[in-house]
Amino acid sequence: MKHLFLSLMAIVAFTVVGQAQADKAQRPSPPMEVQQSLKKVNLQINWNSPAVKGRKVWGELVPYNQVWRTGANEATTISFDSNVKINGKKLAAGRYSLFTIPSESTWTVIFNKEADQWGAYEYKDSEDALRITVTPTATTDMAERLLFTADAKGTVTMKWEKMAVAFKVKATK
Repeated sequence: MKHLFLSLMAIVAFTVVGQAQADKAQRPSPPMEVQQSLKKVNLQINWNSPAVKGRKVWGELVPYNQVWRTGANEATTISFDSNVKINGKKLAAGRYSLFTIPSESTWTVIFNKEADQWGAYEYKDSEDALRITVTPTATTDMAERLLFTADAKGTVTMKWEKMAVAFKVKATK
């Protein structure tokens, strides 16, 4: 009887976990992932991809000069299996939440040590492992959904609406 009960509990647990994963794929901002192998380092980015849906994104949906989770739902995460330099600044191997502070002329990209967060509601700058400043680029092509790309040369680019923000990842020696 005990084995039957434990077996039924295991089935229920797997069903609930499977259903939760399926539910995430049905969200208005579905989960996405990109992986890239570079020389001596592998990186992975996980995010939930909101859509523009005709809204004004920059300065309204995503306010300027405020911490943004750089996606929807759970905070976006980025991980490295080796120590890296981000735009020339050292960052230890690990998994980080990826936040940004957008403005019209420059963006602050934040690698925060607390990877498992919902949005930016409990964001603490005291947990920042690294901050870099980058310049956003206006694009002519429309990206309806938030998209991250990473190329073999280590350029990570976030595109959404008609804006792109990029930084460079390089393994350290």
